[in-house]
Amino acid sequence: MTKHEEHPKKFKLIERETSPSVEEERLHRKQRLAATFRLFARYGFDQGLAGHVTVRDPEFPDQFWINPLAQHFSQIKVSDLQLVDHSGNILVGNRPINQAGFVIHSAIHAARPDVLAAAHTHSTYGKAWASLGRLLDPLTQDSCAFYEDHALFDPFSGVVLEAEEGIRLAEILGDKKAAILQNHGLLTVGPTVEAAAWWFISMDNAARTQLLAEAAGKPKPIHHDIARHTASQVGSHKGGYFSFQPLWDWIVAAEPDLLD
Repeated sequence: MTKHEEHPKKFKLIERETSPSVEEERLHRKQRLAATFRLFARYGFDQGLAGHVTVRDPEFPDQFWINPLAQHFSQIKVSDLQLVDHSGNILVGNRPINQAGFVIHSAIHAARPDVLAAAHTHSTYGKAWASLGRLLDPLTQDSCAFYEDHALFDPFSGVVLEAEEGIRLAEILGDKKAAILQNHGLLTVGPTVEAAAWWFISMDNAARTQLLAEAAGKPKPIHHDIARHTASQVGSHKGGYFSFQPLWDWIVAAEPDLLD
């Protein structure tokens, strides 16, 4: 046995700590938000004027950063992000925002102090699954991340433009990390931009997987006890944060202008 074999090295991923200054923390959140839009464009989550991701400001928790209306996800930079308050006032930026996005995100940020970021787009597989009006089944290890941790918002009542609808959505979401908006699409939240973004990507993938499985035959769900145990292993926000990191490295290397 060699000396190296006698004393093997051990490594582990270390979660980022909050930046020491408000300015640094704000920049970090905005950079990850801009990267999220670029990634969502790569995944095909862009759909005309629809789609919005927000992150709470570290200095003013009743304000959040959001994408401007009618700017393609693939072109969004840090400098394009706009700051709004819960009254809908645009505090930073000079372009309109998605009104439905404001209503949804404002209600969620107000109801959930633990939520720093929220994501919603009209992704194809998310919309297809949402039309069924069902929760996702625990069909795979990955889909177990959402087992007993997502809600169904129904019925569909049109574009969410009224504050009452936003409040109802936040109430149905409860303390969960995701929701299926019937006949509409998916919504995910998290204590970091990274987690909220990863859960959206992962949930859309889970919807796609179940659609494919059910088209091929009758899938066999994972047993309740095992699904619950697996959820505890793969469904943490810490896991969501780390799962985002390779995507961050990739998109920044491929599209460094997003940081401008």
